[in-house]
Amino acid sequence: MFKIGSIFIPVSDVEKSTEWYEKYLGVKKIDSWEDGVGFYLPTGSTQLALVKVESHQPTEFSIKGNQKNSYYNFVVDDIETTYQHFKNNGIETTEINDFGGMKFFDFFDLDGNSFSVVNEVDGSPFHSDNVKKMQERD
Repeated sequence: MFKIGSIFIPVSDVEKSTEWYEKYLGVKKIDSWEDGVGFYLPTGSTQLALVKVESHQPTEFSIKGNQKNSYYNFVVDDIETTYQHFKNNGIETTEINDFGGMKFFDFFDLDGNSFSVVNEVDGSPFHSDNVKKMQERD
């Protein structure tokens, strides 16, 4: 019944951010509107949109203390290659961490928005193949 349509990202400069997201995330422009632009990703059906905001608004929430979590993540097949791509291009990242076999790191866009990148773990109930099987059963 429901599926994620679009992810909206607050940015201070739509034009500069458009160039950055196209260059580093490989997004392709669908269309633009006043103070915004929409993209599709190379795979999947979820769209991504950049929306101009007057003041910074976080793309993460606090869990406890200084521990934070992104509202969503990007799944990649080869996390080491993705990590190196960002590092080679001077994009701020955290180190790659491991959580029960799932590797992840965060990166930051021009506005300091934080995004998580993860790899899928074979056998995990959260792996897209396992989720698809559960969807087909329902």
